[in-house]
This record gives sequence, structure tokens and C-alpha cells, in this order.
Amino acid sequence: MDERRKESRVDGSDDEAAVSRFVERFAAQLCQAGMARMPARVFAALLSSEEGALTSAELSEQLKISPAAVSGAVRYLAQVNMVSREREPGSRRERYRVQGNQWYDALLERDTFLKNWQATMREGVEQFGLDTPQGRRIDDTLQFFRFLEKELGSMMERWAAHRAERLGG
Repeated sequence: MDERRKESRVDGSDDEAAVSRFVERFAAQLCQAGMARMPARVFAALLSSEEGALTSAELSEQLKISPAAVSGAVRYLAQVNMVSREREPGSRRERYRVQGNQWYDALLERDTFLKNWQATMREGVEQFGLDTPQGRRIDDTLQFFRFLEKELGSMMERWAAHRAERLGG
């Protein structure tokens, strides 16, 4: 590790270029997975911040984006339970915080979608029948969603146990 990066970590300050590289790289990966660019950048910035929380002004300055862009990104991220809003003590300013269990919560929310999709797929199978090509395709999708729901539940239980063991609680 070069001395500048080592020194940066020792004295607690961030190497802004390294943070920026991480933010942009992870944001690009989130975009490839389907997240919009601004929410991806804001989420990556929050995730990589020392406290896991930043104000709108701090996000605007770090990402070089407008407060309106921050607001829209945070609105989306809060809606999908990936960040929360909190008031700074003694201030009217809000801070946005990344949740420690944001991935778990996001996947749990997907479980609701899976249940809704399964209901629609069951209706499709009933409507078209298993003796039609579309009915068989829809049933295959239904079976996949059922499998995914079952495996996701089991996986989430294992993750909760692993996390509790790792964090000692």
C-alpha cells in the first residue's frame, strides 16, 4: 500500500479520489443491475461514508450534483428501504443514513413482489390452461417464483443467523 493511502487511513481522513473511484464503480454496477444512476451514486456515497450518513449539502458537494438530484435520489432510496432520514440534533437539517441491513430489507420487500407475481401467474395458468404453449410458459414462471420464494426464505434465515453470530448478537 502506498504511504499516502496508508497515512490517510491512519489519520482518519479519506482519500477523496479513492472514495470517488469506489462510489462511481459501485454505482455503475448498481446501474447495470437496474438502479437509476443518481440513487446508485447517492447510495454508494452513503455506504462509503465513515458514519454511513450525510446531509444533502455533503452529498451535493461530494457527488457534484444539485440538491434537487439528491432529494430525488433519497426519495427513491427511502421508498425501497435502502436509506432513512433523520434530523441532525439541534438542527432542522436532515441527514440520510444507509441502513445496516438494507440488503436484507430490500430482499424482504421482493418477497411481497414474488407473492403478487405468483398470484398473477396462477391466474394466467387458469386463463390459458396447461395444454397451451403460453399456459406452460406461465406455469414455468410460476414454478420458478415458488422456488425462489422458498429458497429466499431459507437463505434469509441463514443470513440472520450468520450475521448474529458474526456481530455477536
